Amino acid sequence: MKRALSFIFFVLGLATVVVAAPKREFYEIKIYHVANSTQEQRVEKFLKEAYLPALHRAGITKVGVFKPVETDTTFGKRIYVLTPFSSMDQFVKLPETLLKDKQYESSGTDYLNAPYDNPPYARIETIVLQAFVKMTQLEVPKLSTPVNERVYELRSYEGYTEKIYRNKVKMFNDGNEVALFKRLGFNAVFYAEVLSGSRMPNLMYMTTFANQASRDEHWKAFSADPEWKTLSGMSEYQHNVSKINIYFLRPVEYSDI
Repeated sequence: MKRALSFIFFVLGLATVVVAAPKREFYEIKIYHVANSTQEQRVEKFLKEAYLPALHRAGITKVGVFKPVETDTTFGKRIYVLTPFSSMDQFVKLPETLLKDKQYESSGTDYLNAPYDNPPYARIETIVLQAFVKMTQLEVPKLSTPVNERVYELRSYEGYTEKIYRNKVKMFNDGNEVALFKRLGFNAVFYAEVLSGSRMPNLMYMTTFANQASRDEHWKAFSADPEWKTLSGMSEYQHNVSKINIYFLRPVEYSDI
């Protein structure tokens, strides 16, 4: 009898492991604001030769580095770094992890030891997020076009109030807006709730396309899709976004994403 009960508990334990949903990742979007090409080059050198390799050694993969498209007014003025974390604890302990990495310190010395009168950037803006329940893990897009043609669209949706913002998050999750984007081939990298940032309450997500023409075609198809028309016409999801900001980016050649 004891063996039989042990076996049953073992099987139930396996079943629990199998059906357990993946943990929702946390993300950091770090935006470097640079004043000139010299600062831009110094930050990029640091990211390519020191920061990303150190993150990889720490077990953090799929780190994205992006710059605005050439026609954007912020081109040459910003660099975006998207880092996924398996837990908030991993995020909090990252500075300590980097301090112990001697190779990181050596490779990034120009940046890390920059003097006050010659800083490598103007300022850093940081956004902390947690993945949606309907897409808990970051995904690397499946694109075959040259990197300099790809368009990554980062969207920021603000809400009038915390409650109204939660309604838009519900629309993505329970309303299956995430599934709709997937069906239409938007190659999403992530969908996430902003936990801390300069724009609150807020959610952000990133979709990717082979080029600008592909991006425009996808959004045209989205707007005309019967499922979207039904979803967006539902009374419970009306007036749940106060402001939308759209950022068109391209990955740099050393980006993991």
